[in-house]
Amino acid sequence: MRQECSKRLMIFSHTLAAGGAERVTANLANYWANKRWDIAVVTLAAQKNDFYQLHPAIRRIALDMIGDSENILAGLWQNLRRVIALRRVLRQIQPDIALGIMTQANVELALATWGLRRIRAVGSEHVHPPQYPLCVTWDTLRRWSYSRLAAVAALTRETADWLKSHTTAQRVAVIPNAAPWPLPSQAPQIRPDVLCSRGRHLLLSAGRLDRQKGFDWLIECFSELAKKHVDWNLVILGDGPLRTSLEGQVRTSGLERRVFLPGLVGNVGEWYELADLYVMSSRFEGFGNTLAEALAYGVAAVSFDCDTGPRDIIRHEVDGLLVPPGDIGALTTALDRLMSDPALRRQFAGRAVEARERFSMERIAGRWEKLFDEIAE
Repeated sequence: MRQECSKRLMIFSHTLAAGGAERVTANLANYWANKRWDIAVVTLAAQKNDFYQLHPAIRRIALDMIGDSENILAGLWQNLRRVIALRRVLRQIQPDIALGIMTQANVELALATWGLRRIRAVGSEHVHPPQYPLCVTWDTLRRWSYSRLAAVAALTRETADWLKSHTTAQRVAVIPNAAPWPLPSQAPQIRPDVLCSRGRHLLLSAGRLDRQKGFDWLIECFSELAKKHVDWNLVILGDGPLRTSLEGQVRTSGLERRVFLPGLVGNVGEWYELADLYVMSSRFEGFGNTLAEALAYGVAAVSFDCDTGPRDIIRHEVDGLLVPPGDIGALTTALDRLMSDPALRRQFAGRAVEARERFSMERIAGRWEKLFDEIAE
């Protein structure tokens, strides 16, 4: 008979700053805290850097040990100190399950639990490794240390197959991210109608403003669409290192009154509710949280069929459209098709809401709980 899954859980992530993996951490922790699990969330970063809010019953431990190293030796010493500090916390909390979020946290957790036989350590990958290569040191550590984990979870089958071939992981599970609906609202809040006045259509995208998300491609694409679709605006939610470059691209294209980058928002659900169409222009993804969230809010979507995630979220010609990765012309054509056809947008939107069940917290957390049950046996 299967044992009940563990109810004392520690989740270890480098930060709770704004980001997809960090949102997953908060979503899972809050869900299980509501089920009266004993939850602790541990980060290397200081708590003042947190963006996501946690359930008041969750024990929050911030080690405040994040930062760059001056050289290799300093880096080795810094990481050794992190592992020792994490091991001290593990001994104090004595969780049944310790869950790492992303590669480096997984490695540090594997090392910190060495010899602590009662604690089952589980890792989770949130990017597709071939698209986000590590330095030789971390790649070697991942390959070797994953054998020390009771299991590693991947977001997609492609990533799971890679882990089986390129690491020593003994058990690999495929567990996608959840798309909670409705999303909680928190600060900072920007009302959508501030940028999108009545009578105008909203093409929405969201993510960190970095090369991965391909917003440079999206702005190039919209510069063509704007000429035909004069009643549409593009809004890209998020912040990041390419803000200045992207704002410059918008000015160069003469789209200052049509393309907006308002920054981070804590009320992203309100933006999904107002959006007429969602677009993901990423060069690569681990999964594509915002894409699943947009569908859950009933927004038709268009995405590059990049590695990995979008093809597991969008059902092509059912609730959205997939186009060849990196093909800006194909993305422009797909967006034009849906921007020109409100009936087709409504048809896709009617099926998109099925994502609420496909990626519900109950369903996804249940897959985690099944994995915890199995390794507890």
